Amino acid sequence: MTDVHVLGIRHHGPGSAHSVAEALATLRPDVVLVEGPPELDQVIPLITDPDMLPPVAGLIYAVDEPRLASFYPMAAFSPEWVAIRWALSTGKPVRAIDLPAAHTFALRAAEERAAEEGAAQERTAQERTAQEPASAASEKEKPLVATSDDGGEYAAVDGKPSDDMENPPAAPQQAYRPDAIGMLAEAAGYSDAERWWEDSVEHRNTDPVERFEALIEAITEIRAMDQRPADHPDVLENNRREAAMRRFLRAAMREGHERIAVVCGAYHAPALVPSGFPSVSADNKVLAGLPKAKVAVTWVPWTSNRLSLASGYGAGVTAPGWYQHLFAHWMAKDPGQDVATTWLVRVAHALRKENLDASTASVVEASRMATALAAVRGRPTPGLPELDDAAQTVLCDGSPLPLALVHRELTVGRELGNVPDSVPTLPLAADLAATQRKLRMKPSAMEEVMVLDLRKPNQLARSVLLHRLELLGVAWGQLTDAGRTSGTFKEAWTLLWKPELAVSLVEASRYGTTVASAAAAFVSEQAQAAEGLPVLSSLLESCLLAELPDGIAGVVSALAERTALQQDVAPLLETIAPLARTCRYGNVRGVDVSDVGKILQATVIRSCVGLPTACAGLDDEAAGVMRRAIDSAQNGLSLLPELPLDDWHTALSSVANSDSIHGSVAGRATRLLLDAGLVEGDDVASRLSRRLSIATPATEAAAWLDGLLSGDATLLIHDRRLLQIVDEWVEGVHDDVFEDVLPLIRRTFSAFSRPERREIGEQLSRVGPTGYAADSSPIDLSDAGPALQTMARILGWKAIA
Repeated sequence: MTDVHVLGIRHHGPGSAHSVAEALATLRPDVVLVEGPPELDQVIPLITDPDMLPPVAGLIYAVDEPRLASFYPMAAFSPEWVAIRWALSTGKPVRAIDLPAAHTFALRAAEERAAEEGAAQERTAQERTAQEPASAASEKEKPLVATSDDGGEYAAVDGKPSDDMENPPAAPQQAYRPDAIGMLAEAAGYSDAERWWEDSVEHRNTDPVERFEALIEAITEIRAMDQRPADHPDVLENNRREAAMRRFLRAAMREGHERIAVVCGAYHAPALVPSGFPSVSADNKVLAGLPKAKVAVTWVPWTSNRLSLASGYGAGVTAPGWYQHLFAHWMAKDPGQDVATTWLVRVAHALRKENLDASTASVVEASRMATALAAVRGRPTPGLPELDDAAQTVLCDGSPLPLALVHRELTVGRELGNVPDSVPTLPLAADLAATQRKLRMKPSAMEEVMVLDLRKPNQLARSVLLHRLELLGVAWGQLTDAGRTSGTFKEAWTLLWKPELAVSLVEASRYGTTVASAAAAFVSEQAQAAEGLPVLSSLLESCLLAELPDGIAGVVSALAERTALQQDVAPLLETIAPLARTCRYGNVRGVDVSDVGKILQATVIRSCVGLPTACAGLDDEAAGVMRRAIDSAQNGLSLLPELPLDDWHTALSSVANSDSIHGSVAGRATRLLLDAGLVEGDDVASRLSRRLSIATPATEAAAWLDGLLSGDATLLIHDRRLLQIVDEWVEGVHDDVFEDVLPLIRRTFSAFSRPERREIGEQLSRVGPTGYAADSSPIDLSDAGPALQTMARILGWKAIA
């Protein structure tokens, strides 16, 4: 007769893992069954590889739709990991039992399609309702509220961690099932389930098998408290999973094994006791007709941070680093090692690395304090709360800031697991791993800033790789501020490897087998789908940075075709800056951009010809769009002196001199001509006076002023005539329209720096009744003599007498 022992555990619980290890050593089962999709059986043997270092995660994804993916994380203190390692080390068969991921993904896809169809129908109904008379809409029935059998409302419960170990960050949240062990801990007055397990289980010299049998009895009562109806989505999903588990368990029993150990989430344990099994036909009915999807499976590195509950992982734990320390202590069984003291020693080391004092005497005192706190709180030994309190009081001088550092570095941890090269992997992921090794760019769970000098071949290759990954949506690095530099040979990247990037690689693998080929194919696809010229221009710039000649050719071809057909001037203007950057910086990366230069020349000419006409008759919103486009084009044209700037300035002059063009655009054109030295200050003052005259509506005058002054306050600070004109205009604005004009003026002056605004205010405070500064006086050059002598010496000029 087969003897089945069900070990109900808490996923990622070190106490559960220790008890599982003891139970397996006592039972010596013939086969071990662990909760998890059976697809994991393909990669479970790889756990014994010496290069497999937890935390790691099994990744299962739909081959035809990679966004449907699930992670199954495991740490060294995960009970499933301990059970699998025990079985493999003793030569016993080990299998995963749960609802196959092939069914899970297919069901999820069907639910998403149904939700999309329902949303479409709801939008259609809302549109019809909006078209009906208000009286008819008011007579419609109120939305129905789902009710349970007893007439009360019900809703899916959330806000607590699931007892299932799968909670893929890249997929919708898994259905809720109560954390059974957490509920038992809460009933006993504990806020942390691991503290309850340690006090109630680990510190009692009981048979490990009996512990799990007692847990099954308690959890049976918890399951009886679940009042959700049988047709509730979470209940249906849970029933499917447990029916699948029983099917695998029955198959193992038919094979004739004398002793079977089942390691599963505590909530499922009562459902897997053979004496309480429903009929085979009942389970088959639950599993009948389930759709299937083609899936693939592999192992990927995981991080301690992603195991934490704070990361959003439903089955996460609060302190992965502490749990690892606790589990290692329990497994060592060394009476000479005290778990509290060894933890405080690690805390002291972490503080010393940050140049914070933490003496040996302080560690001893903190250990004594933690023991005293445990006694006061009625605990057999100090737990993490007692150790945190003692560390903050003694080692951190009462400050919570050093303790936050300890929490990040130790309590949660920054470990990144590793998987061997023998794991199944996609060609794209293999190419990325090989490139990372070649460039010495090891992925890390810690955020780091990498500054690259593009004049060095190795660092240029690193930049190219990061830009290619960014194109593919694999956000390993993000461009950040490179500091004060005016050159084009420096880049700074913030690097942080996240486990979910493995799914991004899977999704990108449909474009190619190498990072370069995949990025080029992705660019070609995006170029064909791009709807606007600015998108194509930005894509071309990205291709340049990623060194994708094939991609550049495809984008240039699409850009030439779209540019020839584009009639709207604003998109043409927005295209100039990306194309100019491509032409200017192309030589830095050794890319031929002659074709891009031809397109840029044609784009500039067409923009100049069409600009005056395109600026006529604009409303406020369209004027804002045109003004931003003009600024963008000006930035691009300033990069390349060989462009037809005369044509550009002629077009700006036509815009600036026209009284029928929106003030914001005309004022901006005037400012650009002034900066280029093509308009004299007297002319600007004359235009400003005319635009701010009483004959011009106040809102139009404010718009022209905003266009002229936007950017910096140099004009007003150094030309007192302009400042006086603006001041007199503001003073003369009629009270009826002042409230409408004030936001426009405030927006203009808020863009100035605080010192600039202060200087303007000081100048206005010194203006007398006649318009000249009342305290003005000739500059005394004798007072400036020492400064002039110093500057002459620095510049190498002849000394001033």
